[in-house]
Amino acid sequence: MIKSFRFGTSLLATLMAIMLMSPTTALAAEEGEGVDVVGHSADGFYWDLTPLPVGTGGKGKIEMPRIFIVRDAEGSLGLDFFWSSTAAVKAGGYIAEWADDGHGASTDDHADDASHEEGAATGDEDHADDEQVTEERKDFYYAALTPAAGSIVLDMSITRQLMFAWFGMLIVAFLFIRMANRYKAGVGRTSAPKGRLQNLLEMLVMFVRDEIAKPNLGDKADKYLPYLLTAFFFILTCNLLGLVPFGATATSNIMVTTVLATITFVLTQLGGSKDHWLHVFNPPGVPGFVKPILIPVELLGLFTKPIALAIRLFANMTAGHLIILSLIGLIFTFSGLFGTAAGYMVSPISIAFSLFIYCLELLVSFIQAYVFTMLSALFIGMAVAEHDHHHEEDHHAPAMADMHEAVLE
Repeated sequence: MIKSFRFGTSLLATLMAIMLMSPTTALAAEEGEGVDVVGHSADGFYWDLTPLPVGTGGKGKIEMPRIFIVRDAEGSLGLDFFWSSTAAVKAGGYIAEWADDGHGASTDDHADDASHEEGAATGDEDHADDEQVTEERKDFYYAALTPAAGSIVLDMSITRQLMFAWFGMLIVAFLFIRMANRYKAGVGRTSAPKGRLQNLLEMLVMFVRDEIAKPNLGDKADKYLPYLLTAFFFILTCNLLGLVPFGATATSNIMVTTVLATITFVLTQLGGSKDHWLHVFNPPGVPGFVKPILIPVELLGLFTKPIALAIRLFANMTAGHLIILSLIGLIFTFSGLFGTAAGYMVSPISIAFSLFIYCLELLVSFIQAYVFTMLSALFIGMAVAEHDHHHEEDHHAPAMADMHEAVLE
């Protein structure tokens, strides 16, 4: 009881602090010390640790390495590596272009515009203008980088969401290697599991095995169980990392969810039985003149399933963060339109709804991991299953005849 009271008091104090700080933060944003709200939902080439005084210029932004495969003016390929976007621009080989400039102006563009306005600028003056603009714009991690000569063939730069996908993989590997070592020692195998972590992981493993794999895959559940467990725990870990302060949700990146869905697609097609491919290229029980129409539909269905998997996970994990940002944004909006008092008045409502959505996001994190794993098991199970078509036709024939007679009556 005392612990619950202390937790409630701490939570209330935190909420009061947030409500008191929110209008003040809104005023700071108007003065040019804004909060990077997009950085908490979109991907980028930096890790946002605001308000910690770390990173480039102490702005709370730690830049990610930039890796480019480029083609020079002569047509030969090369590899460029920089520790940050700022290093790439200052090295002189890349030009920064900001999307918020109306005409996509870069540092060189600004210098050129200044020279045209003056009418007779020398090369030294152009260089001085270029250095001045570069000095004013230190946030190169927001800019799109283009090579001064040649073109980028492939951008292999490390992004924030990719980094948290790696964090998710490391966490899952660490937890299950540790769990496997305990099982090798006999803990949980010859004796009862010990510790909350091992009991929690074993409960989730048994849930995936008994409630997802076996009902959908039957006697082939053990063959695909390692992938289903890996997908479940990786997605769950990435979803939860997005709810941690300074975190990013890797599963809100369409590329991450597409890779996961592609693995499900490959396993489905590689494990497909003869009946699976028979239903695709020669659907049984279908008139011959209908098959040329049905076969393209079946082929399209092979690809729509993984596409739906990827988009469902991506959309659900992105939507929650956008709703929270929209609710918090009401404080900034009311403070800007109606003054600081309005910001204080709307803060309790905005924070309360944001906490509700945050708790809902915690539930959605588990639900989406379950849905992706369950649908993957379902798709694989449908492909690997063997069907007795003669038995099915004999079984359904009386029912179809009764239905036909009922329609005629």
